[in-house]
Amino acid sequence: MLKITLSVSAFLLMLWTTTSTLQKEERSELRTLTRADSLPNASAWPAELNLTHFAGHDLTPSPACLAVAPTGEVFVGVDMIGSLGKTPGKGSIVRLVDTDNDGKVDQHTTFAMLDNPRGIISQGDQVFVLHTTFSKETGKASGMDLVVLEDKNHDGVADGPAKPLIQNVCSPKFLQSRGTDHATNGIRMGIDGWIYIAVGDFGFHDAVDRSGKKMTQLGGGIVRVRPDGTEMEVYTHGLRNIYDVAIDPYMNIFTRDNTNDGGGWNIRFSNQIQSGEYGYPVLFKNFTEEIIPALIDLGGGSGTGSLFMDDPNWPTKYNRVPMMADWGRSQVYVHRVTPDGPTFQQKEEEFIKLSQVTDLDIDASGRVYLAAWDGAGYSGNPGKGFITRAVPKGWQYKAFKDISKSPVKQLASLLRSESAVQRLAAQQELLKRPAKDAAKAAWAVADDKKAPLYVRVAGMYTYAQAAGADGIDNLAKLASETDMREYALRALADRKPYVSKVAVDPFLKALENGNAREKLAAAIGLGRLGRPEGAQALLKVKVPGSFVAPPKGSEGPHATPNSAIVTPHIAVRALVALNAVDACVKAVGTENSTIALWALRYMHDSKAVDGLIAAYGKTKDKALKDQILTTLGRIYKKEADYDGSWWWSTRPDTHGPYYKAVEWESSAKVKDFLVKEWNNASDKEFFADLNGRNRMGITEFGGEEVVAAKEEIKVDLEKIRNKKGQVGESSIEDVMLAIAKIQGDPAAGRKLFTKQGCVACHSLSRSEVMKGPFMGQIGSIMNREQIAESILKPNASISQGFASVMITTKGDKTYMGFVSEESAEKLVIRDITGQVNTIKVANITSRKEMETSMMPPGLANELSYEEFASLITFLSQQKK
Repeated sequence: MLKITLSVSAFLLMLWTTTSTLQKEERSELRTLTRADSLPNASAWPAELNLTHFAGHDLTPSPACLAVAPTGEVFVGVDMIGSLGKTPGKGSIVRLVDTDNDGKVDQHTTFAMLDNPRGIISQGDQVFVLHTTFSKETGKASGMDLVVLEDKNHDGVADGPAKPLIQNVCSPKFLQSRGTDHATNGIRMGIDGWIYIAVGDFGFHDAVDRSGKKMTQLGGGIVRVRPDGTEMEVYTHGLRNIYDVAIDPYMNIFTRDNTNDGGGWNIRFSNQIQSGEYGYPVLFKNFTEEIIPALIDLGGGSGTGSLFMDDPNWPTKYNRVPMMADWGRSQVYVHRVTPDGPTFQQKEEEFIKLSQVTDLDIDASGRVYLAAWDGAGYSGNPGKGFITRAVPKGWQYKAFKDISKSPVKQLASLLRSESAVQRLAAQQELLKRPAKDAAKAAWAVADDKKAPLYVRVAGMYTYAQAAGADGIDNLAKLASETDMREYALRALADRKPYVSKVAVDPFLKALENGNAREKLAAAIGLGRLGRPEGAQALLKVKVPGSFVAPPKGSEGPHATPNSAIVTPHIAVRALVALNAVDACVKAVGTENSTIALWALRYMHDSKAVDGLIAAYGKTKDKALKDQILTTLGRIYKKEADYDGSWWWSTRPDTHGPYYKAVEWESSAKVKDFLVKEWNNASDKEFFADLNGRNRMGITEFGGEEVVAAKEEIKVDLEKIRNKKGQVGESSIEDVMLAIAKIQGDPAAGRKLFTKQGCVACHSLSRSEVMKGPFMGQIGSIMNREQIAESILKPNASISQGFASVMITTKGDKTYMGFVSEESAEKLVIRDITGQVNTIKVANITSRKEMETSMMPPGLANELSYEEFASLITFLSQQKK
């Protein structure tokens, strides 16, 4: 399902050496978590909450995403295609209603039929959906669209067909060959009125919005668009495979991304800063000085839905925090974010454990709904998936009624609500009123100096949208206030159609004299205003000492907070947006040389080349000469234009600085100059390192071997089907795609069942001693895909009754395994090696069911695709 990013190195045997530590942690956890067997796979949550089973797989099988209307209707994206399926006609948006507010669905309708729903927003009469489209002629995926549907008569069924807002926001070639595992995903609306779209690293080519604007993006990031489908633009770039975004009341954005499949599939939590470059895959290892690093590397996992909790009904402990779902860990996490200059630091905490959780959202009364994939596999399953409702203990339902007919005064009052959902709903409804009335009401909120800051920000963004260009003067007044300056600067530069009328002075002053966050907002704004005078101010931003390339052969700190690098990074992005070639060249050799040369790394302009060569000739400073040579080496090649015909796969080459490097019009001049200097240099190694680091391919210099970009591979299974170790070397998605094409030999599979040690814990015949989960009828319970997933990801689907158990007996002796026999007097436990221990029940001092399978991941790693397919086929035929 979705995207699989689990580590395969954490064998359960390692737990045995840390038993006492685990027990201490578990005892502590039990004091704060409630556990129950009454909910399907919702196994742990804070004691301050009540969870109820809201809807099951009969209504919401394979739920990939959900959204909750402010008034409480739950819209679930049912995705019976899954992440690797390719057959259309299996997706829908289901609308669920709890009429008596008891935590269980009472009414349901099929709101619309849409394939591969990946993100939903419900506001007023409109439901926005991000989903895969299919060609009627070929039946193959043709792209992904952001669409809007309406239900003006409120009957729970869309009034007509979906209206596209953005089309082709995912490259169709890889939807056809792989499915949606790295496609475009979740959507969420901020209080600034933009829809933010989580783009996976399939990227897109020639996406088009309603104004006709076209845009291409190589790789993943965040794209945003107005609700009417115009002004599409890139917000951040350089992410791998995000599934959603969490947005706070001040427009701080957080994501849960991951690293290469070949690098451990580790989760990285990050603060997404407008115009920022996060480096995946070409910069985040060897050029980390140039990126905004993530805030932490959290180990294996698979991030899915996100929500910034901002609701007065929720306990303070769980309010005003990003909540991030992790499908791979079956866990929702809370991140305690604390300010750190222009960005944040964080501390992760477990929150709600839910089987393969995909998404979460909240309504205006404080009800949170969570979607669980629950082992539905990579291609969906009609018998898996459910929705859970979570509310604080003592919560009482307070209706948030339809506000479509509410007067302007009442809507303005709702802008002051402590609930982010209510503020956004009021804003969006207010914007449907006459612009003059809406602007007047919103300005009164924004200008109220006694109101909480989040209220004023909501009023400001509502005013900015209602007033348009006519509101610039008032926004400038807010920018003169200390409390509002940061937010007003962002609002002034927020809409490209209006920036020509915005004065540059407030940005220049803030960049020079503001606090850390004001400087950041000013740097972002100067890049968007497009004024040449902004370049001189940006070049004065100081670059910290941490701007140092990682040593050769080492991986840089791409997941270590570095608040000092953020503003200079954004200043560089702004200089590039301004195309400030002349200003940067002129600054080379001055006190602003470092930031100028940093910016010139991205300026493939003949004037940049000429200016750098001229500056080299004017200086006698060896260090500066080396920096200029380094910059010239970087711009010798550039990234090829992306045409959507290729993808770098789940394990791309991460060397960098380009993925598919090509020469450009000034490459010959750069090469001639560098070769000339090489001929005259005594330090030839410098040029060899430069050649290797930038993969310039200048053979005279030597250095590392030039490696061609790794494109989408067309696998010839006949040639490689028996290669040992394919399973361990491949992502789980790739393994699943491969074995779908290989039938395998069940006779060979039977031998592998013994060879791989399966017989130690599993029986095939009821005449044998019962050990772990019985395999004699597994083929009548699971299909090939599900069996394969249970082997590759044993923790994702633990058979009932066979979870790992940790038992402590008198004398503090511990045993871990699964219970194969139990009576009132004795208990028989079998460990991972097949060793059997019989324990007297009277001697047991504690018994703890573990949340991980006793079967370690990686047992099939040494197998070829052919061998693994044979094992799966053998097991699928066991139907006794």
